[in-house]
Amino acid sequence: MVSATALARQLLILSILHSSTTATPVNAQTGATNSPPKSDGRQTATTAVAPDANIDKAEEILRRAIEAHGGRVYLGLSTIVAKGQFTQFKDGISGVPSAFTDYLALPDRERTEFRGGGISIIQTNVGETGWIFDGASRRIVEMNPAQVKDFQTAMRTGVDNILRGWWRKEGAKIAYVGRREAGLARRNEVVRLTYADGFTVEFEFGAKDGLLAKTLYKRQTAEGEEVAEEDRFAQHLSIDGVVVPFVIDHFRAGLQSSRINFQSIEFNRPLAESFFAKPASVKELK
Repeated sequence: MVSATALARQLLILSILHSSTTATPVNAQTGATNSPPKSDGRQTATTAVAPDANIDKAEEILRRAIEAHGGRVYLGLSTIVAKGQFTQFKDGISGVPSAFTDYLALPDRERTEFRGGGISIIQTNVGETGWIFDGASRRIVEMNPAQVKDFQTAMRTGVDNILRGWWRKEGAKIAYVGRREAGLARRNEVVRLTYADGFTVEFEFGAKDGLLAKTLYKRQTAEGEEVAEEDRFAQHLSIDGVVVPFVIDHFRAGLQSSRINFQSIEFNRPLAESFFAKPASVKELK
């Protein structure tokens, strides 16, 4: 689902467009257990549940979320093509939107194209590899390890990962955290996913509609500073039986840093493997 890779796009876009300091998941290196991420004004979840019931409750919420997002139709998706606008925020002020087209072939192939001001940028990931075309320099380069790690982290924190059960292959564990206030007369059910290396991510699903509302986790900058990251999903629309958010706001340390606004989404368009392969030269770029 498009929302599953929204964070991936944000991290990758940020790394290209304003060369931010590379961040790595907290505990991916240290192995320590991090505390649940919090943002300003957000209440912690409050529900005491026995360990076994805790897991059963989490599984129940995930089953409900799958149905809310389209059930069998959602699970049957193979590719997603989305077009929209990406906008950076600095000190609460939005910048100039950049148009993008994103091509996703589940589970782990993604190509994102940005065009604006006569310059194009293409960033493509295939599992543990990736390449970038920089239209300004007319060069194609391999992604560095930090950029590949960003994509893998984004996949870990994506809703497709938790709803499709890909996390099980990594030996991660789920747990029900409880309910969390989400506005006037609204609450979210919180499911926490914990990986073997200690990295955790929380998924908030609407208690009433079962739709993804937020994802929260923490990252660590190259300077060792721990930073809370949060995605908020809004304007859910049904497209061919699959419910997707058309607006995704990203917050870092409690401040909005970007917005993704989708304009169109298409499912199951054939995408050849060669479309994601690194071209031998700029002339061969499609």
